[in-house]
Amino acid sequence: MTKARIGYTGALAALLLVAPIAVPTRAIAMADDQASSSGGQSDSQITADITKQLNKSKFKGIEATVNNGVITLAGTTDLFEYKQEADRKAHRVKNVGAVRNQIEVGGKEVPDEALGQALAEKLQYDRVGYGNVYNAIKVSVQSGVVTLSGSARTPVDKDSALSLVSNYPGVKDVVDEIDVQPPSPMDDGIRIAVARAVYGYPSLNRYAIDPAKPIRIAVDRGNVELSGVVDSQADKDTAFIRASGVSGVFKVTNNLVVANQPNEKRKKK
Repeated sequence: MTKARIGYTGALAALLLVAPIAVPTRAIAMADDQASSSGGQSDSQITADITKQLNKSKFKGIEATVNNGVITLAGTTDLFEYKQEADRKAHRVKNVGAVRNQIEVGGKEVPDEALGQALAEKLQYDRVGYGNVYNAIKVSVQSGVVTLSGSARTPVDKDSALSLVSNYPGVKDVVDEIDVQPPSPMDDGIRIAVARAVYGYPSLNRYAIDPAKPIRIAVDRGNVELSGVVDSQADKDTAFIRASGVSGVFKVTNNLVVANQPNEKRKKK
């Protein structure tokens, strides 16, 4: 009896060890079929959703395909902002796993030098009346790719500059290297004090007449940067002296450019 029971118990244990192996194999196959069917349904719904999102004339050159929850955007559009907007809309679609943005910006072709000059002028007038005298944003262009650098007083000023450039014809891509000046009550006081010291001086107050062409004053932790274009070396030197005399200023970097003055490269030739 003892031996029989032992043999029966061993056989049962062996059966229990072997049997579960066959059952999951079938279950896995069924699960794979269900997942494949579910994935197909999901892709179909994502395709319908992104097609609806891009059903506007500005997106007419853009095509969207979906594979396993990944949206691929391709084709061309007239403005860089439209490329970005299509990307944002794709990311908001329900159940999307990822977005590949392969859209190319076509539209108007503009030479780099002309594009840079036009954008610089537009940015001079951006946020006029909202303290844009405290922004020092620089523009460079290479093969239609625009790089914005320098500093902005607030995130709103930065976003406004990026939006302006993204919506300009001829811009193929935008590289954001703008630093936002950190919020600081001390720096706010220095900005106002430097502006009063510079613009309050008789020979410099004319730079406040055209709001697009001021002496720009950027402040970061007590460090002041002056930028813009002035009429003479005397004006450049005077602005530096006036800014340096403000209480709380640690250092003044004078990046003011004198109009019609030969640059350093020309001097070396």
